[in-house]
Amino acid sequence: MDLRRILRHAFCTHRQLRRTFPPAALAAIEQAVKASEAAHTGELRFAIEAALGGRALLRGQRARERAIEVFSRLRVWDTEHNNGVLIYVLLADRAVEIVADRGIDARVGAAAWAAICRDIETAFGAGRFSDGALAGIAAITAQLRTHFPAAADDRNELPDAPVVL
Repeated sequence: MDLRRILRHAFCTHRQLRRTFPPAALAAIEQAVKASEAAHTGELRFAIEAALGGRALLRGQRARERAIEVFSRLRVWDTEHNNGVLIYVLLADRAVEIVADRGIDARVGAAAWAAICRDIETAFGAGRFSDGALAGIAAITAQLRTHFPAAADDRNELPDAPVVL
């Protein structure tokens, strides 16, 4: 059990999350997702969580495990071409995870997703949360555009608004 991690999570509140991602930043993320999805047939979701609850912390749950749970809960896997992508931010850990459905993941691979996550985390580490989020969306857009270009009959299968958990 990591006492420092437990304390970080205990003191990371929704209020801090709202300061880090104010309404203007959330609106910019939503607009970026909407613009992204006009360029390809993939689906992109952005989820932010201030901290994990006590049980998850006591179990030692990591950001990756939680991201997979959120991916399932938000039904990002439930797209026609299996090309949904989730950006998950766990603020207390300053961790970013990308979970991609099998259709896009098979074409992009773990190394590319990890590089995008590290770029976002670097921006976050410098206090540029909105910039980091938007740059991550742009990088994922480039991957989706390459592997799943826009189609005239494409429909928006998932909401564009970021999810605050």
